[in-house]
Amino acid sequence: MMIRNPTPEVKTTHSDVFTMPVRFMPGVGPKRSDVLKRLGIETVADLLYHIPRRYEDRSRFVPIAQAVPDVPQTFRGVVASTGVFRSKRGTLVFQLTVKDDSGTLQALWFNQPYLRTWFTLGQELILYGRPERVGRKFQLYVPDFEVVTHDEQDSLHMGRIVPIYPATSGLHQRAIRALIKSAVDRYAAVAPDTLPPEVRQRYGLLPLAQAIAGIHFPASDEERRQAEERLGFDELFLFQVAVAQKRHRFKTSTGLTHQVEGPLVQSLERALPFTLTRSQRKTVTEIFADLATPRPMHRLLHGDVGSGKTVVAAIAACAAIQGGYQVAFMAPTEILAEQHATTLTKLLAPIGVAPALLIGRLAPEQRQPILAGLSSGKVPLVIGTHALLQETVTFRRLGLIVIDEQHKFGVTQRAALRAKGASPDVLVMTATPIPRTLALTLYGDLDVSALTELPPGRQPVTTVRVATETRPATYALLARAMDQGRQCYVVCPRIGTPKAAPRGQLDLFEPPADDLKAATKVFEYFRDRVFPHHRVGLLHGRLPDDEKERVMRAFTTGQVQLLVATQVIEVGIDVPNATIMLIEQADHFGLAQLHQLRGRVGRGSHESLCVLMSDPATPEATARLDALVATHDGFAIAEQDLKLRGPGEVFGKRQSGEPELRFTALLADPRWLDRARSEAFALVAADPALAQPAHRPLRPALARLLKRPTT
Repeated sequence: MMIRNPTPEVKTTHSDVFTMPVRFMPGVGPKRSDVLKRLGIETVADLLYHIPRRYEDRSRFVPIAQAVPDVPQTFRGVVASTGVFRSKRGTLVFQLTVKDDSGTLQALWFNQPYLRTWFTLGQELILYGRPERVGRKFQLYVPDFEVVTHDEQDSLHMGRIVPIYPATSGLHQRAIRALIKSAVDRYAAVAPDTLPPEVRQRYGLLPLAQAIAGIHFPASDEERRQAEERLGFDELFLFQVAVAQKRHRFKTSTGLTHQVEGPLVQSLERALPFTLTRSQRKTVTEIFADLATPRPMHRLLHGDVGSGKTVVAAIAACAAIQGGYQVAFMAPTEILAEQHATTLTKLLAPIGVAPALLIGRLAPEQRQPILAGLSSGKVPLVIGTHALLQETVTFRRLGLIVIDEQHKFGVTQRAALRAKGASPDVLVMTATPIPRTLALTLYGDLDVSALTELPPGRQPVTTVRVATETRPATYALLARAMDQGRQCYVVCPRIGTPKAAPRGQLDLFEPPADDLKAATKVFEYFRDRVFPHHRVGLLHGRLPDDEKERVMRAFTTGQVQLLVATQVIEVGIDVPNATIMLIEQADHFGLAQLHQLRGRVGRGSHESLCVLMSDPATPEATARLDALVATHDGFAIAEQDLKLRGPGEVFGKRQSGEPELRFTALLADPRWLDRARSEAFALVAADPALAQPAHRPLRPALARLLKRPTT
């Protein structure tokens, strides 16, 4: 297919539009620039790269009478009537009736009665949403809408593939669209292209100006795809250049050299009450190879729940300690730090190594001896939380850092701990199996080790999917388990409504279809009506930290038998006596998240069960739940999660201090990642400082990607 060449009316010779404040654009000014700032748009580049969140094909609107239920569609009609009514549950509903030549539909918005002032009879509208058939009528719940104005710019908003952008109050779609069209026409042709020409030609990618025009105002789906391909490759290439530079700095900097074959390591391996798996032995070999070289180790260890990461970390710690170095082991919560301290104390007691625990709730008289021991070198291993980052914590000879659930810490926090030593080796760990694409993209500067086996004797958790109508029988199962001395989790998809409903008005056995289970409501219901003779606890993210710690400690010690919680428990909770997990409305959770939640049970010697209670409304939700029932392989689940959700969602939650990836669609095709990585690493190998004239434009582009000053 031929792709049209943009013919922008270039109004400027600005050499780098990426640094030009958007307020200097015609039609913007100080007031509108303040509104744009709420969208993160401060420069012309920000505007050019304000990518549509979706597109509507307005070259053909669907007649209302031909609407297809539950499929996103675009309709065009006129306002026939408006009104506000109160639902049976007391919710205010604004109703808008729109008609075209074929029929009528109703658009509904909840708790927004002010919308009645926005519409007038006879007004022409465009509506976008998933229609539902109610009797003989179609209804749209909270649809996107746009008013047709019949002005000279309607050709930008009608009769074509129309971009729909992230918006904000005071800046509607038509205004954003017109503003971006102006920016494309004026500045796309002079935007600096940082992709080496030979790379672009090697893969048949569009010129940059053509790609910018095509991502905003494509003439066809093929043109949009090619634009996404070019801009996505740019982003992956830049990201991989940053990764390659970071990796180069680690590989060429001077670090510590450890004598990995020594008496302490040998003593620990002889004292272990079990045999290491082949995967653990392979990982230990990889870590020892890093520790034995005079280059800083920067390794990621990922593996499923129960795969034995802590044992591997203990062996690595002994390799450092036997050479006179100290080890810092950081975990994101006090509960998890305490669990690691208990585990490591048992593992290391036979060889005479006593770990110290440094957490925020320690009294000064408990904290001071630990601080003194770290400063003098008498404490060889400390396990702690963010408390390790405090200025009062100093080490005599910090040689190894282990960071568990490393995604819970920001870049700055990890760097602050490294700064407490002279180029210490770093091992970061996560219990979330990572798809290869994600590992190469987000953690490409690290060497990666994976634990792919479970230790012998570890029993898989039986996983079943049940309908909500089985709730009474499921509750009876929970009661029997608690009567036998076991403990249980019940996980809900949300915390609760801001304003609690009057007691007795919510029937949890027949929740409304649009209502998500609230942990606060379920907790009250269980405590008062279902399990009045059992000890029920509540845990969610809005509780104060000290209350969270109190509840978790009560559950860990058995004082709480049934813990009602949100997904806050998905990592770092180890209660071997917990044998049943009930996940309410399981179709509202992601696949990887469900797998992590399931990992909270089956941690002891008792048979364990995970119950996925749901009446899934979509084929995608059914596929997620069926995938979890079918396998316990965390790596297979991670890949399936990437396939089902797509890379956009998987990459949506970024770590603090990490760059944002906007064009993640290319990550669904690993060939593009391999190409970008290969080109970037080859470039950095030849010119690590990007000193060559052809590579210098990459410097400010990298600074923008990484959100850092160019100096």
